[in-house]
Amino acid sequence: MKSYKFFLCSFLFVAFWTSNVKAQDVNPNNQELFSEFKDRTGNSYRSANGVPGPEYWQNQANYKIDVSLNPENHKIKGQVKIEYINNSPFDLDYAWLFLEQNRFTPTSRGTLTTPLDGNRYDGDIDGGYSLSNIKVETNGTSSSKHIINDTRMQVFFEKPLKANGGKANISMDFEFKIPEKGMDRMGRLEVEDGVIYALAQWYPKMVTFDDINGWNVMPYLGAGEFYLEYGNFEYSVTAPREYIVVGSGELQNPKEVLTKQQQRRLDKAKQSDKTQFIIKPNEVGQTDKIRTDGDNFTWKFKIQNSRDVAFATSKAFIWDAAKINLPNGKKALAQSAYPKESYGEDAWERSTEYTKVAIEHYSIKWFPYPYKNAVNVASNVGGMEYPGIVFCSYKSKGESLWGVTDHEFGHIWFPMIVGSNERRHAWMDEGFNTFINLYSTDAFNDGEYPNRMLMAKQSLIPWFLSPNREAISTFPDVVQTQNLGIVAYYKPALGLYILREYILGSERFDFAFKSYIKAWAYKHPTPTDFFNIIENAAGENLSWFFKAWFYGNDNIDLAVNKVEKSEIGYKIEFENFGIPMPVVYNVYYQDGSKDELRLPVEIWQRGDTWTTAIKTDKTIKKVVIDPNRILLDVKPDNNRWETE
Repeated sequence: MKSYKFFLCSFLFVAFWTSNVKAQDVNPNNQELFSEFKDRTGNSYRSANGVPGPEYWQNQANYKIDVSLNPENHKIKGQVKIEYINNSPFDLDYAWLFLEQNRFTPTSRGTLTTPLDGNRYDGDIDGGYSLSNIKVETNGTSSSKHIINDTRMQVFFEKPLKANGGKANISMDFEFKIPEKGMDRMGRLEVEDGVIYALAQWYPKMVTFDDINGWNVMPYLGAGEFYLEYGNFEYSVTAPREYIVVGSGELQNPKEVLTKQQQRRLDKAKQSDKTQFIIKPNEVGQTDKIRTDGDNFTWKFKIQNSRDVAFATSKAFIWDAAKINLPNGKKALAQSAYPKESYGEDAWERSTEYTKVAIEHYSIKWFPYPYKNAVNVASNVGGMEYPGIVFCSYKSKGESLWGVTDHEFGHIWFPMIVGSNERRHAWMDEGFNTFINLYSTDAFNDGEYPNRMLMAKQSLIPWFLSPNREAISTFPDVVQTQNLGIVAYYKPALGLYILREYILGSERFDFAFKSYIKAWAYKHPTPTDFFNIIENAAGENLSWFFKAWFYGNDNIDLAVNKVEKSEIGYKIEFENFGIPMPVVYNVYYQDGSKDELRLPVEIWQRGDTWTTAIKTDKTIKKVVIDPNRILLDVKPDNNRWETE
């Protein structure tokens, strides 16, 4: 430690040197860029190191749903019974449910907030729920009191639902017309051999009650997706006998709904790494001729520890499947259901292959796939994900089909396993998923398809410099429609890519990212939880990056100002005009050799310029920042210095 006299002398020198400065002038440092942001202190529910606290809780919703399809009027009719378990430390006088089909009415908030020229989230307006026999039972009492407001319903308990495990049973009958245009998340598609029904947001479901916002009652408008409680599902779908039904979870009664030949083919597929047909192209529409009894068949499914279920049904399906090999020794089944319009070697004939490879990759690299089945359905939905089933465009082929299949099944990890709040924080599922898609695409058949997201990086510089850009943290229902793709998908994915490939390195990042997934599997993390666990597991204060990249609109702009000869070699001056970043740079010499060097981010704590020394007797020809072009530097021209 320096002596008191040393510091006193230093102080007197500085005081003399600054004696002519005005009394109120202060030369700033960069503390603001590096200081902590948000309240990231821990509590008993969520710890400061980013993992769930000792008193973390979340409620549970178990569902029993039975519906029937009437293709004549495109209607679904049925009943839902919900066992709602209040694990919170609070007694509840009421509960909230989502009625998402009410979005498809002329006066819904979603309809009224859709621009006149439309957008991706257009929807029909001749739908909505018809509800009856609403009953809420708890503590031996029953109530039917409820209030419906747009896409939400509040039900009231006759007596408070007790904390720490109190149970309520909520039931009702419901009916709705399946929209043709279902906001690109569900709908119906007419093909030559029939109609494909892609069913999602199809039953009344519980709103999530948590320790952050209480009841998360933001309405279902369009861009904002979902935030749901976990639980166990049993559901059945009754459809005309020529219809095939595929859905979330495992089919419980194959002997009742499949022909013996289809059962044998399904069993064969469970043992095969190659795609096997269950219904061949030339067999489409023949199921009703093979079956001899009954006008309708009831398909029964179960799935455990899930946040949602979806299904699809049609008499137009070609159906194939193949085995998925999981790292824990378990197996799952990849399946595809599509019409003959989608069939072809460069089209949906490869869908099951894509599904199998994507899930095997993510299971090995990040966290094992949890479900028994993974079903890809061709529909009029461009791309949408649900537990164990996804809907993708029936028109997709080749690279496009790989991309959408890979992306939608990547969503099994975010948000199906890691259950973040999509309606508030779209980047925590879309961005994280887009990030893991980068590596799955590189791995697929040793790069059969190009990684276009990284190839297009520099072309997005104009957006990053535009006054119309918005922060990643902007809610999806608030962000301008034209910005959503970058704000929710691309920029957060690029941020994680920079974190892994430039700031932390793959070993440190992968351990931290896996720690996040493991800690928050089947739970509800917030952005703060993510930031905390990454910092703690990687051993790095990253506020300077998280604050600017995810919650701000600043850009990366590093520069090489000058290179000058010195007594020991050279002095190189760097300057930072934006987000602080470590300086990874190469020094190239006239003799063809080079040095790969790195300066830590802390060089920017006291100011925006930094001079470093290069001890060498060689002649420098060129200095290049970020030689591997990992960063999105908005002024790449000043990243290099060369002799004239």
